[in-house]
Formats: sequence, C-alpha cells, structure tokens
Amino acid sequence: MTAAIDQDEGPPTQPANLSSNPRTFLRALGPGLIAGAADDDPSGIGTHSQIGAAFGYRLSWTFVLSFPLMVAIQEIAAEIGRVTGAGIARNLRRHYSRRLLWSMVSLLLVANIINLGADLGAMGAALALLAGGKAGLYTLLFGILSIVLEVGLSYSRYAAILKWTTLTLFTYVAVLFVVHVPWGTALTALLLPDIELNAAYATAFVAILGTTISPYLFFWQAGQEIEEQHRHHAKPLCLTPAAADGEFRRIRVDTLTGMAFSTLISLAIVFATAATLHAEGIRDIATSAQAAEALRPLAGPFAFAMFALGIIGTGLLAVPVLAGSAAYAVTEMAGMAGSLDAKPLSARLFYGTIAATTLAGASLSAIGIDPARALYWAAVVNGVLAAPLMLVMMLIARNPRAMGRLVISRRQSWSGWAATAVMTAATLLFFFFLVTGDI
Repeated sequence: MTAAIDQDEGPPTQPANLSSNPRTFLRALGPGLIAGAADDDPSGIGTHSQIGAAFGYRLSWTFVLSFPLMVAIQEIAAEIGRVTGAGIARNLRRHYSRRLLWSMVSLLLVANIINLGADLGAMGAALALLAGGKAGLYTLLFGILSIVLEVGLSYSRYAAILKWTTLTLFTYVAVLFVVHVPWGTALTALLLPDIELNAAYATAFVAILGTTISPYLFFWQAGQEIEEQHRHHAKPLCLTPAAADGEFRRIRVDTLTGMAFSTLISLAIVFATAATLHAEGIRDIATSAQAAEALRPLAGPFAFAMFALGIIGTGLLAVPVLAGSAAYAVTEMAGMAGSLDAKPLSARLFYGTIAATTLAGASLSAIGIDPARALYWAAVVNGVLAAPLMLVMMLIARNPRAMGRLVISRRQSWSGWAATAVMTAATLLFFFFLVTGDI
C-alpha cells in the first residue's frame, strides 16, 4: 500500500532494504513474528495433532489456503494500530456503536478464557508427563508465572523474551527427523485438496481455521504496533504519512515471516502425527499431551520429549498474548490507556484484566471442565468468533474517519474480504452440521 502524500509534505520516506542485512531483517521482526508463533499455542498443537491422527495428511491443503488469508488479516490489524495509534477496540469506540463494541470485546473474552484454560491445562499435563506430579498444580503455577512476568517486566524486555521463545517451536521440526514421513504422499495432500462433505470434516476445517486465524491475534498485533510506536517515540502514521511506505514494508515483512513460520510448524505437527499415530491406527487424540505420550512408543523418547517441551515453550509464549490481547481490548473499551510499559498502579484495569483472564482460564479444569475436549473446542470457538471480528476490522480499515488518507489499498481490501468470506463460509458450514445433529 502506498500512502497518499500532499505535495507540501515532501517525498515519502524510502523503505529500508530489509533483505540486505540479516541484522536489519531480524530487528524488523517483532509483533508479526510473535503473533505467528503464538498461533501455534498448546490448543493449536492439540488441534493439529488430532487432525493428523484422525485424517492423516488429507487436511494439509487447508494450510496452503489459510496462509495468504492469515497474512492479509494480520497485516490489516497491524496497520490499523500503526496508522491510527489506537487498537481495534478503541477504534470501535471512536467510530461505531457501543453495542457493537461491547459485543466484540465480550466475544473476545469468552474465546480467550477458553483458550487460556486449554493452553494452561495442556502445559500442566505436559510437565506432569516429563517430571511427574500433579498437572492441576502445574497449571496454576504456569498461570501465576505468566502473570508475574507480564506485570513485572517492561515491554521492551518482555517483547525480547517472547521473541526468543519462538525458537521453541523448532522442536516440532526436529520431531520430523526421527519419524518416517512418506513425503510423496504428504506433499500431494498439501497441493491437491481431498474434500469430504460430512460433519467431522467440516468441524476439523473450522478448527484449523480457528487456530490459524484467531481473534486474539488481531487485538494483540494492533496493540503491539502501538507499543512499538511509543517505544520509538513516533507518531501515528495518520499524522506522519511520509513515513508510511517504510513502516508498511516493515509490517509486511514481519507479518509474512511470522505467518510463514506458524504455517510451517503447524504442518510439521500434522505430518509428525499423521506419520506415527494415524499410520498406527491411533485416530482419537484428545490433547497435545496425549499426543506426546502416544509418540513415545512409536517414535522414541526423543520425539516424546521434544513434543512435550514444545507444548510448555509455546504455552509460555501464547498465554501472555491471550491475556494481553484481552487487556488491550478491555482498557480500550473503557476509554483508558493500557500498556505493558505502564506501572501496575497506574494501569490497574490493564494488569487486572491480565490477571483475571489468566486465573479464570487456569480455574476451568478445577471446576470440572474437561481440558481434553477444551483443546479442540477452543479452536472451534475461535473459528466461530473470528468472522464478525474480521468484518469489524475491514470496516475500520476502509473508514477514512479512522485511517485518514491511509485506508487500506484495493489489493488489501480484496484479500481481507476474501479471508472474511472464507471464515464466514466455514462457520456457516459448521452451524449447518450442528443444527442437523451431525455434530
């Protein structure tokens, strides 16, 4: 997208050549990379493990479909934050009805708490597999640890920790080296869709889209762009459009890298479980921890340990993103400022929301909600809730009152509406099978 610049503002800033220097490229990575990595959270790992076990390689093609869609919608989320200097909820508050604002934030909170419960429960179960002990206690401790880190560390330090935590996802690539993957079959399924019209397939399709195009990532990436803007003492691009070209290029590279990373890791999980669990006739995997345990006799202790450690590592990355996105949305809805750089006493609502949603998620298993099914249904809930949130984002991104002269380009508009249409169609298909009693 090219910014429209008045003649008296001078030429636009030339975008940096991000590919000319590896250090420059790595410095450009941030909100998009973290959002992409957080997309492969324990809930996503559990869902992808279930898909691989139940369907083998047959649903691999959906990742080819979802990749450009998730890039499009996450790039739009980032540009909303960078152009307006406000998150999605604050833009809703400024330009649309309060009823719509409350509805969207309420949907986000429901999805995030379910997702937090699924992720924290999976982390606790994974640590119990590795070290013994009580999974419920570990679940609570992981929740408390996440709260302490988010409240106690500055944004720059915490963002750096999250950035390095993304490396834990390479454990799933390592698993592929110790299992036998029939690459001809796997790559054929990746490129040639094998579609079935039944309830199980439709539910799996929505679940995959729900783990790749997730509502919390929209709020998180927009919020992180604002944090980066404040860190560099910059103004929103609607006030400094001359800087738009360079910033949009950085956002595009960051988002493409993060979403490509997420897609490759997702495929690695599906391929690993398809090559082991599905090949051995194990078709019903309820959790990511169960998938790790099932790998031990089939692929050896190394694959088991890598899978389990990856669950913990990705959870430590994803839980703060889930809680943080809820905090951004709630504080913006209330018309208050919230930032990971703020002191706890000056941002009580922001940090209180982080603590409340994290503890609410951690308590789900304690009150009798089965974390085994929560992993799968958290992904489905995200898939169902994503469509209305995506519609709202497209309205904001095309609204000159919000974006000024930097409304998204025609190319981005087509891509964003295509992503919204696919998510809406998948959701309607899921409800059709739900209403007919097939789910």
